[in-house]
Amino acid sequence: MREKIKITEGIFPMPVLMIATYNEDGSVNVMNAAWGTMQERDTVVLNLTETHKTVKNIKARGAFTVSIADAAHMTEADYFGIASGNNTPDKFAKSGLTASKAETVDAPVINEFPLCLECEFIEYQTNEYGCGVIGKVLNVTADESVMVNGKPDMTLVNAIAFDPYTHGYYKVSERVGDAFKDGLKLKQ
Repeated sequence: MREKIKITEGIFPMPVLMIATYNEDGSVNVMNAAWGTMQERDTVVLNLTETHKTVKNIKARGAFTVSIADAAHMTEADYFGIASGNNTPDKFAKSGLTASKAETVDAPVINEFPLCLECEFIEYQTNEYGCGVIGKVLNVTADESVMVNGKPDMTLVNAIAFDPYTHGYYKVSERVGDAFKDGLKLKQ
């Protein structure tokens, strides 16, 4: 028998994405966003409201970065979701993390997070079922510590996922199969 659960945002795992921008004064702003995904191979969609300081910055600068949060920096990632850039302009400095300028866009790369997508702002959708921020991925970088044979090794990334049922974070770190291969066994 199945039980009803009083929740509508029940997809698990949800990514823990760090969205980074520059403020008007050039300081770094980062927010935690679980409501994001790839819309196409080179297009990121972030369901963010226009009240976020990050959205204002994205519109002003025309760019943002998306980093994959990792278990080693879970506390900082959570803090970026608790503190608002509208009320805490120095929240990035308080985190103790560091940033570098992205190679291809006018946005910061958070050095401690191992994977980063550099995105050009495409549009903001505001209708009832609008996606929010849409960006084109122009560059992806990975810290050398997570690279094996020229590709990121997700077991080394130790990405974290958000659980909307209990508001927990979980490590995504064990490979259990091969996409587009293991299912072929059932086609025979």
